[in-house]
Amino acid sequence: MTLSAVEIIGYRSVRKIRFPVRQLTVLVGGNGVGKTNLYRSLELLQAAARGTLAQEIAAEGGLASIFWAGGKNLSPDGSFDPMYRTDGYRKHEGNSLRLSADFADLGDGSFDPTYALEVSFAPAKGVAAFPNEAQIKSESLDWRQRGKAVSLLDRKGGSAWARDASGRRELANDDLLASETALAVLSGRSEIALVRDSLIAWRFFHGFRTDAESALRKPSRAVTSPILASDGSNLGAVFATLRYIRGDTIDLDRTVEDAFPGAELVIPEVGEFASFGMRYAEMPKRVFGPHELSDGTLQFLALAGALLSYRLPPFIALNEPENSLHPSLLPMLARLIVKAAERSQVWVVTHARELADAIAAESGVLPREVIRNDDGTWIEGLGQFGDFTDD
Repeated sequence: MTLSAVEIIGYRSVRKIRFPVRQLTVLVGGNGVGKTNLYRSLELLQAAARGTLAQEIAAEGGLASIFWAGGKNLSPDGSFDPMYRTDGYRKHEGNSLRLSADFADLGDGSFDPTYALEVSFAPAKGVAAFPNEAQIKSESLDWRQRGKAVSLLDRKGGSAWARDASGRRELANDDLLASETALAVLSGRSEIALVRDSLIAWRFFHGFRTDAESALRKPSRAVTSPILASDGSNLGAVFATLRYIRGDTIDLDRTVEDAFPGAELVIPEVGEFASFGMRYAEMPKRVFGPHELSDGTLQFLALAGALLSYRLPPFIALNEPENSLHPSLLPMLARLIVKAAERSQVWVVTHARELADAIAAESGVLPREVIRNDDGTWIEGLGQFGDFTDD
């Protein structure tokens, strides 16, 4: 299934936003406008599918650090009041996070579900949760069939209802912990499992470590690897899979030649481990291993592995992929991204206007400018009903 729209309410710099997601989405903007918060919201949706949402929120510093904190504290008469914001909402109404995602099944309208959840603080008493632990307050999975909404999953507190084999509503679980998502717990049901599995299959790449201890600089186990791991730890195996399993590295070799004229990516025969190296025209008798390559070269090769792998995940999210890259490499990176979008849905967040413009030149896809105002993070050209006015 493809992701067709996202709604985010009450997450860090995002007060409320809903926007469509295309086959290739490019978001560009300066530092501090909230681009990464849009990206991170998608990671939280995947965490809900994995059943690790509470752990992810705890790792961010807990609920108090993730809720919407924007706006000006003004009462309706214009005087300062900590209980009011510019929109007139009372402050306590911002103490929850709501996320939702619309999906399209192959674009034919046969199964276009919407998954939504709300996260808040646990009540003082009566809920099995620690005081500062994220509580899944509600969840839903709905599907419009012949113009009518069909509820596939409805969760309130610790109880969840779902459809049985005949389509009737039944109590599916009445003992959910506050930190558990029904999407993960009830994944044995086919329609719920389809959404869960689609989310889990997403891949996020937000900067590869390139220091001396980076996984990229170490050989990887010789296991057939059709998809690059998020940390790049199987990059050698990804390259070896292309060379020795698929027997085709034409696109990879061309990309390396374009990025580093006269250089060659060397992929040795596989033993217990799989690795790679670079041979340069000025030193043809020497192969430089991953531990010797520059940060920029290693970063570019990891991106090539992510975007040219044997099998692409259904959704790829890149957060500021231009980091550590020389500006001369951005046109090649743009070509990689556009080519990957032929096989996968690709989401790019960048502060490099040069990369956004290069992607636009290659694909015709209009980059969207992320801005921030008193009402929080927003996207230029986005209408109040969640569509871009220039579409």
